Amino acid sequence: DCERCQCHSEDKRTAILYTLLSQNHNHSRGSRSPAHQRCLCHQRRTVCLRTPHVTCQAASNVLVKTVSFMKNLPSFHLLPREDQLLLLDSCWVPLFLLGLVQEMVTFEVMETPAPSMLKKILLDGHRKRQEPERTQPTLAAVRRLQCCLNTFWSLDLSPKEYAYLKGAILFNPGVPGLRASLYIESLQREAQRALQEVLQPLHPEDQGRFTHILLIASTLKSIPPALITDLFFRPIIGNADIVELIAEMLYEITGGQLAP
Repeated sequence: DCERCQCHSEDKRTAILYTLLSQNHNHSRGSRSPAHQRCLCHQRRTVCLRTPHVTCQAASNVLVKTVSFMKNLPSFHLLPREDQLLLLDSCWVPLFLLGLVQEMVTFEVMETPAPSMLKKILLDGHRKRQEPERTQPTLAAVRRLQCCLNTFWSLDLSPKEYAYLKGAILFNPGVPGLRASLYIESLQREAQRALQEVLQPLHPEDQGRFTHILLIASTLKSIPPALITDLFFRPIIGNADIVELIAEMLYEITGGQLAP
């Protein structure tokens, strides 16, 4: 029945990535048919964090450390302010996810509780007058996210590997609208070269580790910012723009704190 699947087009695209990353896991279990593995309709139910207070606090701490990483890069501050903001908007999600991996932040989700019929009736008119109802992450999207994180944990990166990989991700010359794209490209090459130099003495027997790390890192860019925002930060920032808050933290406009 997958041909008649009514999944949204975004899920169809990202399902390919999820299938590739979880292929070994699915083969080891061997309890589902290939058609069932490809179809994500059964996973479209919405979910939320099982322990939002604990997980959101841990996520906020990781985000603060992510911003501190950017603050402590002199080469980043030499860029035009416009380029800094473009890189921030483009790269904060993969940098944050690397931070989750490095800090060993784990989380569990549960199905979003359905509101009672009385509550839906009482709140329906109010929501229409005030603001649209917040979107909720789906189980399929969260499982793809956890699959990416688990793949990175299996790499067991050293602190230096994390640092240089973050630099290679941050300095992305392919972001549209950059004024100093050539300089940013040179910074990315420098970070990649430093990562290679670190890998040689640490893993002399693994010649393909550098390419493998970059390939796995590219999967982080496929995680939608809306998923990360809704899952980890929406409970504490409400409808505020997460990128604006990160920019305020970066330039210390509000003291760099996330607040409800």
